[in-house]
Amino acid sequence: MKYLQLGDRNVSQLVLGTMAFHMGDLDGAYSVFNRFSEAGGNAFDTAYIYSGGDCERVLGQWMKHRKNRSQTFVIAKGGHPNGSVPRPRIAPEEVRADLEVSLIRTQTDYFDLYLLHRDDERIPVSTVVDYMDQEIRRGRILAAGVSNWSPTRVQAANEYAVQSDKHPLIAISNNISLAAAKKPHWSGCFLTDQAAWDWHNENQFPLIPWSSQARGFFSGNFSPYKPDNLHVVDIYYTDDNFERLNRAQQLGQEKGCTAIQVALAYVMHQPFPTFPIFGPVNLDELNSSLGAVGVELTEKEMQWLNLESKTLGS
Repeated sequence: MKYLQLGDRNVSQLVLGTMAFHMGDLDGAYSVFNRFSEAGGNAFDTAYIYSGGDCERVLGQWMKHRKNRSQTFVIAKGGHPNGSVPRPRIAPEEVRADLEVSLIRTQTDYFDLYLLHRDDERIPVSTVVDYMDQEIRRGRILAAGVSNWSPTRVQAANEYAVQSDKHPLIAISNNISLAAAKKPHWSGCFLTDQAAWDWHNENQFPLIPWSSQARGFFSGNFSPYKPDNLHVVDIYYTDDNFERLNRAQQLGQEKGCTAIQVALAYVMHQPFPTFPIFGPVNLDELNSSLGAVGVELTEKEMQWLNLESKTLGS
């Protein structure tokens, strides 16, 4: 496993997403969590909205069973729209309600990193920073960040935090992958476009990418002649992305690994700190993703994979 600094913690670069797990299959969830932990993984991603809360319950049960809460870096999220409130729910009273429920479900007194799951630009950044700072000082979260926010909003929030002696946001969780998304996956989601990429690189600001493996686009299950997954077709089916897939397959053959491992390694090799979230549903998928840790990519290979050069030697 590879580790990077996130806040004041040494965190595994791969983050295990728990969205697929539920209380009806604790043995299956535990087998994946245990294997990830044995491989050196210590970072887990969850959210108030996922699986009706079951993924939080499963993670909490596992940490209680393993007695490893202090060794586990838990990334939790709140403030996602829901059926009764379709707008982003990031007003302090709404986030507080999500946080309190999530703490109970996860059987913990704190989260290592708490992210706002969406943004609502009608809420001033000062309101967000003030509330998150209160929770940090209270000890219910150790650090704060955001998901699906623009770097511009994050920069404004952190400028306010510095001016007011409040805790700044320490990470953004936005979409990035080797396959370039044609548009945001869902309403209110944010893509790491070139301007955002430049900002992360210039500021060395940590990114926690979701859909880091492009919804399985590099798994071998997709081709221009197989349009059965409408979401993947809508987001990723372009000539350029199929060329990226071809190149990932070629490079994987040369390196003795799979295209999806190359694609995940690409996200891990960005020139700023990245902590890709991956979401295996079983041990085979977990072991496949763990194989990306050992894949080393040169700068020329990175550029070639992203179609920035025609050949590996150029």
